Amino acid sequence: MLLYYGIAIVLILIDQLTKWLVVQNMNLGEKISIAEPYLGLLSHRNKGAAWGMLEGQMWLFYIVTIIVVIGIIYFFHKEAKGSPLLGISLMFLLGGAIGNFIDRLWRKEVVDFVDVIIPVINYDFPIFNIADAALTVGVVLIIIHVIMDEKKNKKKVT
Repeated sequence: MLLYYGIAIVLILIDQLTKWLVVQNMNLGEKISIAEPYLGLLSHRNKGAAWGMLEGQMWLFYIVTIIVVIGIIYFFHKEAKGSPLLGISLMFLLGGAIGNFIDRLWRKEVVDFVDVIIPVINYDFPIFNIADAALTVGVVLIIIHVIMDEKKNKKKVT
């Protein structure tokens, strides 16, 4: 169990370190090209949820995040035993949720900085951070877990 929580802690530490580095070393709106024009660092702040939705509703984010964190921990202890993929998935969600919660609690905004452009469709993806990436990876891993679990259950039935 401790190993799983270690995943969440490492994600939180990496998230907070990268955000701190951006805040300390970049002006708001400053961009550093990494792989022009596809990838860059862009110092940005978000006072809402994804894509700036619900801007200024910090109280709502506090309540929802606390409920989500409790739910993830409960679900982890109830359902993830014997399922490493589910355990890892939930720890990615936990690390991501706590990473952005720390920002909202201490900064009253979330520090975003990864700027990706998808040239094939000429799409400038919304700027994100490590916590956001961890949440996305966690969701994808849960989907994979559900698909694998469904296949396993179908084999048991037939």
